[in-house]
Amino acid sequence: MYKTRKKIILTLANMAGILLFGLLTINLLPRQIDSDGPYYSFLVVIFIFIITVFVTSRIRSKLLVLARQKTIETGETTLISEFINRLRFCYTNDDFFSVVGEILEAKGDCSVIYYDRNKNYLLYNSPDRLTQNEETHTKLLQNFPENWPDGIKFFDRHLGVTSRYKKSRGFFIVYNKMHFFVFCKYSRLFDLDIYGRLYEEFKRFVTRSDTLLTLSEISATTKEWEQLAVTQQSFLPQKIPNINKLKIATYFRPLVNVSGDYFSILPIDQNRTLLMLGDVSGKGLPAALLMGLVINTVKIIENKSDLVSVVGAVDKAIKGMHLQDKYTVLFLGIVDTAQMTIRYINASMSDPVILSPAPDGYRIKPLTSNCSVIGILELDLDSIQVAEKRLFRGDTILMATDGVSEVMNDEGVELGDTEIFKQTLQAGAAKSPQEFVDDIVDLIMEYNGDKKLHDDVTMMIAKVGY
Repeated sequence: MYKTRKKIILTLANMAGILLFGLLTINLLPRQIDSDGPYYSFLVVIFIFIITVFVTSRIRSKLLVLARQKTIETGETTLISEFINRLRFCYTNDDFFSVVGEILEAKGDCSVIYYDRNKNYLLYNSPDRLTQNEETHTKLLQNFPENWPDGIKFFDRHLGVTSRYKKSRGFFIVYNKMHFFVFCKYSRLFDLDIYGRLYEEFKRFVTRSDTLLTLSEISATTKEWEQLAVTQQSFLPQKIPNINKLKIATYFRPLVNVSGDYFSILPIDQNRTLLMLGDVSGKGLPAALLMGLVINTVKIIENKSDLVSVVGAVDKAIKGMHLQDKYTVLFLGIVDTAQMTIRYINASMSDPVILSPAPDGYRIKPLTSNCSVIGILELDLDSIQVAEKRLFRGDTILMATDGVSEVMNDEGVELGDTEIFKQTLQAGAAKSPQEFVDDIVDLIMEYNGDKKLHDDVTMMIAKVGY
């Protein structure tokens, strides 16, 4: 229904745009053309075209929002929309079962069976006659073996796959051998477009829960620290993506096997890239758990350009873990190499700066904090203002955890407070990102002397325009 209305709206909007362009052209173009006429007429046509595109785009957007509200966000489909919205913040099977009970069972009068076919284990079973019946389970296991392909299908009253959507008695989702069956006599009333969204959100949930389960199982035994370190490393970028007009280098050195530091590089489109770097409070296994949670939370968010929503999702994820006194400082910056800007939220990270070429050397421009720490305090998302800075060709962006600036020499002086640190930044900004990283690492080791480092060291350096 939504897909059909969307096609109709797009067709009508295009036709209206053509008609509007024609009417404006007829009425605004001069009847007689003098010597400057062709040039003037060309400008008028361009102006009319821009106005037409703007007006039809606004109308089209409003009509699509209305169409969505009339289909997916109203009627019976509201049930699945609400389930999808709650599913986005499920991180464990317990979270998932709670949402199933509150929405599908209590509000929708649906029944659910959830299998882990990797282990041939029944994870959840609604407390009613149909799903408690042994014959029901026997048929499902026979009709849908463990190697059933990923996707979403409908089943009939005989519990077999059906292509007759209007005759379906429910639907089932399969992803990574997790089989989720929903028995619902009125599933035919749901807008078909909602099922694609439901499948994608279910995939993200399975990935999230598997991630946390893996980390939790490993952390249960201290003999598996090395395996945990390998697992944690897998959350970080395995290689730097090739991004047009943006060269990046990173450095990651945990104090012990595992770390609370993290970073990620997430291209949004051909011009915009999300750079993330942060530090979870504390050390060891709890910090490592939250590090993986934060990275995975940001990765699965669809609209990564909405930085306030990203911060809100991270905040909710950390608080949902119920780990006492755990939080993260975090820098999120979207570098736009077309507009040459960086839009950012700095949640109490101390060190991000832009090093910008100037006649007397490189100027250091701080990307100051505009948000509190995330995950422990009450966070007012409406009060967070996304900051923006202009970028120029040759600018270098440096992000680092406090393990860089707080390295101390024998006199107890922190590296970030010294002139040599400032000079190293200004001298390295002209080099490639990897050479710049190497210079800072060399300085840290020399400044620290023969002593053991007291914190994780993580950096990301991005040079713009090359």
